[in-house]
Amino acid sequence: MGWTRRQWLHMVGLLPIGITLRPHRPEEQRVAMPLLRPRALRPGATVAILAPASPAGPHEVQEAVRLLRSFGCRVRLGATVQAATRRYLAAPDEVRAQELMEHVADPTVDAILCARGGYGVMRLLPFLDWELFRHHPKPIIGFSDITALLVAITSRARLVTYHGPVAVSTFDAFTVRSLRRTLWVPDALEGPWRLHDPSWEVLSPGVACGPLMGGNLSLLVATLGTPYEVDTRGAVLFLEDIGEEPYRVDRMLTQLLLAGKLQQCVAVLLGHFRAPWRQGRIPGSSIPGQPPLIDVVRERLGGLGIPILAGLPLGHVRSKLTLPLGVWAEVNASARTIRLVESSVADEVT
Repeated sequence: MGWTRRQWLHMVGLLPIGITLRPHRPEEQRVAMPLLRPRALRPGATVAILAPASPAGPHEVQEAVRLLRSFGCRVRLGATVQAATRRYLAAPDEVRAQELMEHVADPTVDAILCARGGYGVMRLLPFLDWELFRHHPKPIIGFSDITALLVAITSRARLVTYHGPVAVSTFDAFTVRSLRRTLWVPDALEGPWRLHDPSWEVLSPGVACGPLMGGNLSLLVATLGTPYEVDTRGAVLFLEDIGEEPYRVDRMLTQLLLAGKLQQCVAVLLGHFRAPWRQGRIPGSSIPGQPPLIDVVRERLGGLGIPILAGLPLGHVRSKLTLPLGVWAEVNASARTIRLVESSVADEVT
């Protein structure tokens, strides 16, 4: 006999700590909820490093631990990080789900930094309590596979999440500066930030303003048709990926177009993609005659008639921005600028 969801949660010990699953709210109810911003982080904050997707051992997160301690933070490694495993998941689904929910509910934990992406977050989504995220708002940070978690929390719990480094990332000066000014006192409370880079490529000029939404292109496409699919209505959508051939990017952008998601955006920001941007020949590809990736992007997105910037430091690059999902940003593609128009954190939860 199959388990019901409630029986499964009793079995793995989630319900005894006060975590219950409730029916999904209608979409219009979620949108009506005010957006919550977690508190800005201060010296003395406790940051938990958890692995809700693929594994990362303690030795792999030492750079992040040292950095957080230099900020004056306490660091707590979750059991999913301390456990040694060679599997592609850090732990069974029930263990990863329980660990995440326990740290969300724990009042002594101020933020959660995901250890790495890889794969596995989408398997947890049906077992997460969205009201618990809202009742215990705290920053949750990551990218790549973590995209699915960030998008679901911001959409379903109406809580700002942060597309930024994972614990196994390289924390160069640019990455650290972006992380601090988005999340840490006093930098994050100095006011909304503005970024300008003349190297960014203008694919379509113009100015637009809307809430930031996005992340890894493959993961965003994977959410389509599920209860957790990305909401792009009025959004400044940012996209990044790694190692995808042009035809695969074409397929994913086409799927977003067919789903009506790109037509709902007010602007699009593109990362580097770590793929042949201007080269047409891809050694070893099974699909001959592929155009350069820039041609695919222009052809797929060119008819949207909205501002589009390319070449931003997002996701799978050494130096990366931390972007707050749900927070409003202004894109001036003509001037190659992005500006937050509101704070990415709160001095107190609002």
